[in-house]
Amino acid sequence: MNKIIVPTYSPELVALSFLVSAVGAFAALTASAGIIGQGRRLNLLNLAASAVALGGIGVWSMHFIGMLAVRVNMGVSYSMAETLVSLLAAVVGSGAALLWVAQRPRSWVRLAGAGTLLGLGVCVMHYLGMYGMRFAGYLAWSWPTAGLSVLVAIVAATAALALAFRVRSFTGRVAGSLTMAAAVCAMHYTGMAAADFVCTSPNAQGFPQGFGYVPSLKLPAVVTAVSLGMAFIILVDQVFQRMAVTSAATPTHGPAHRPARGTAFNRS
Repeated sequence: MNKIIVPTYSPELVALSFLVSAVGAFAALTASAGIIGQGRRLNLLNLAASAVALGGIGVWSMHFIGMLAVRVNMGVSYSMAETLVSLLAAVVGSGAALLWVAQRPRSWVRLAGAGTLLGLGVCVMHYLGMYGMRFAGYLAWSWPTAGLSVLVAIVAATAALALAFRVRSFTGRVAGSLTMAAAVCAMHYTGMAAADFVCTSPNAQGFPQGFGYVPSLKLPAVVTAVSLGMAFIILVDQVFQRMAVTSAATPTHGPAHRPARGTAFNRS
């Protein structure tokens, strides 16, 4: 006999999901300021850091912390195939959106396009992550609510990008990060409201087993490991960039190589 499970949520984990999303968004918006460098050249390191911070931490990690906040009283496992593809979708979508909006001249048309890209990237990540869930039943979808979640994602992402890239101060980045986190969380929890968990087995507590399946009990370790890995990549990127700036600012001629009086030389 099929039974619809009404989920409940842990307020603490919901708040943590918002905080993680805001931190990832702030790191992304900070790095995105250098996507287009001097001479309007593309800085791939800053683009990669921005994409990983926003897509990997701000969107992907937020999603799975949000999934941990859901209580459905069933054993839930996650397929790593869909889970990792959803991570790739979030990073690529975020990188494409940030690259597009960073181009000049900036316009509302470009901003709307970038917001649409980012919003759709968040949605693809979310629904791929949901598709990767394995439990003793299936998900029944409310398509109008799912459509609303897509609209919420696009509109909110566009507003967040507009705020972040129109106001380039620290305060603007903070406001943009909070707006971005609100956009991601609004899409996530609207998308969750679109799904009914239908249990079809009397043994609802069992965790589905299979190749590449990770029980939800182990999910915090997986999310933590991947998030720390992404944070490490961003840290290494910023260290190398600082080293490059320091090296460029260091004079090439030290005191031991000071030219003799009257000798002409070019300053670097």
